Amino acid sequence: MSYELLTCDEMGRADRAAIAGGIAGSALMEAAGQAVAREVVAAFGPQPRRVVVLAGPGNNGGDGWVAARVLAEAGWPVDILSLVAVARLAGDARLAADRWTGRVLPLSQAEDRLKPTDSDAAAPVVIDALFGAGLARPVDGEAARLLSLVQVLDLPVVAVDVPSGVSGDDGQVRGMAVRAALTVSFFRAKPGHWLLPGRDLRGRLVIADIGIPPAVLRPIGPRIAINRPPLWQAALTAPAAGDHKYRRGHLVVAGGPPETAGAARLAAHAGLRAGAGLVTVACLSDAMSIFAGTDPAVMTRVVPTPEAFERMLQTRRVAAAVLGPGQGVDALTRDWVRRAIACLPALVLDADALTAFEDSAADLFSQIRAATARGARIVITPHDGEFGRLFPDLAADGGTRIERVRAAADRCGAVVVLKGADTVIAGPDDAGAPAHGRLAINGNAPARLATAGAGDVLAGIAGGLLAQGMAAFEAAAAAVWLHGAAARLLPRGMIAEDIAGMLPRVLQAVAPSDDDGLDALGFGLDGD
Repeated sequence: MSYELLTCDEMGRADRAAIAGGIAGSALMEAAGQAVAREVVAAFGPQPRRVVVLAGPGNNGGDGWVAARVLAEAGWPVDILSLVAVARLAGDARLAADRWTGRVLPLSQAEDRLKPTDSDAAAPVVIDALFGAGLARPVDGEAARLLSLVQVLDLPVVAVDVPSGVSGDDGQVRGMAVRAALTVSFFRAKPGHWLLPGRDLRGRLVIADIGIPPAVLRPIGPRIAINRPPLWQAALTAPAAGDHKYRRGHLVVAGGPPETAGAARLAAHAGLRAGAGLVTVACLSDAMSIFAGTDPAVMTRVVPTPEAFERMLQTRRVAAAVLGPGQGVDALTRDWVRRAIACLPALVLDADALTAFEDSAADLFSQIRAATARGARIVITPHDGEFGRLFPDLAADGGTRIERVRAAADRCGAVVVLKGADTVIAGPDDAGAPAHGRLAINGNAPARLATAGAGDVLAGIAGGLLAQGMAAFEAAAAAVWLHGAAARLLPRGMIAEDIAGMLPRVLQAVAPSDDDGLDALGFGLDGD
C-alpha cells in the first residue's frame, strides 16, 4: 500500500503525466466511474437499490455519469440529476454523458426522486459527483440546495473523490458539505481526506487504482504522507545482544515543582517504555521525594542550580532530554532549556518549555537553529494554544494547517509536531536537513486520547526514541503513531497512565523483523 498524499495540484500533474504517457483521459474517467460503481455494489448490494447521481459540470460529474451507466447496466435503477444540460458539458465529461441512455431529470424533480417511496426496499443511495477536491469557491445555489435536501433526508452518500465542498488540500469545507458513508478516490489519497473536518465527513475511504502508473510520482516528488509505520519502521532499532543501558540511551526528563510533578513522571515512564536504556528525572530538592518514590525504574537526581543541571547533562552520558511537562512557566525553565539546547545531541521541548518563551520566541528559535546546524535533533510538540503563543502570526493568518506547521518548522529549525485530533508532523524545508520539508498527517489517534497527561506521554515516547538515536522526523512521527496505536488498544475510560503500558505490545508489533505483528493486534498496515 502507498502512503503518499497528493495535493490537488500534484494529482493534476499525475493525471496529465499519465495522459502524456499514452493513457486517454476518457479511459481514466471510465476506470474511475467503474470503481465508484463497484464500491456502491460492494457497500449496498448485492440486491439492486435505487441510486440517484448528482452530477456536476466537470470531470467529477463525468465520473458520476460513468458510474450511473455501469450500475444501470448491472440492473440497478438509476436517475441522474445534473447541474448543467448535457449540451453544456465538454471534454471527457461530455463523452461520458453521451454514453448514458437513461433519464436525466430536471432539478425541479430532485425532491421527488430523492425522497424514499413506498416501493423502495431501502432509502436511495446518493452518488455525490458534483464537485471534486479542487473546488475553489463555496458550494452555493442549486448545488447547495441539492446537498441540503440530501442532508435533511439523511440519505446514504457515496462521494466521488471527496464530499462536494471539502477541499482536497486541507479538509476544510467550502460553503457546505454532507457526511458521506463512503468516499471513493483515485490513485492516491489527498491531505483533505485525513485532515479535519474532511476526515470526519468522508466516511470510509477507498483509493481505487485507475491505471495511473506509479512512475509519474518520481518527477512530482510528493512530500506529504499519511503517518504509518513504513515511514519510520526501518529506523526503529531493536535491542542487540551487546547492548547495555547507556548504549540504548540515557534520557533525562526535567522535573517541575511538586504540584505539577505528575507530568514529568508520565513522560519519564513513557520514555522507558519506548526503549530508552535508562531515564533520570532532574529536579529541585523540594520535589525529590515525589519523583524518587513513584517509579522504581526511573532514577532521580537533584540539580539545585541551572549550572548543576548543565553539568549533569555534560557528565552523565545523556543522549536526549525532555523539557517542559509540568516544569513551570518561568525564567528557570528558560535557563534549563537554553542549557539543554546548547549541549545535548537531542531533545523534546513540550508544554511549559514552549510557553515560557512566549515573549522571546525569536531567541528560542535562534538557539534551536544553531543547535540543529551542528547536528542536534530537536522536536517541539505544541498543541494549538502553545503554537499560537510561539507563532502568533501563523496562527492568525488563516493559512491551512499544513501551511502553518510547515512555516513554523522552517522558522524554528526543529521538527514540529502540531498536536490535535489530526496531528501534523513537519520537518524544516532545509536542503541540508534530513527531514527536508517532509510532512506526515496522523490518522490513528482515538478520541479518548483527549485526556489530561496524554501529551506528556507523547513527549516521553519521542524522547525515548531520540535517546536511541532515531532521527528527529522519524522519532516524532513514530512517537505520534505509537501513542495513538497504544490508546486504540485501550477501552473507554482509559487515562494517560494506561498508555505507556501498551507500548511494549505495539512496539513488538511494528518491529522490522515481525511482518505480521500489526495484523496480530487486530489492525494492519492497511488500517488507520
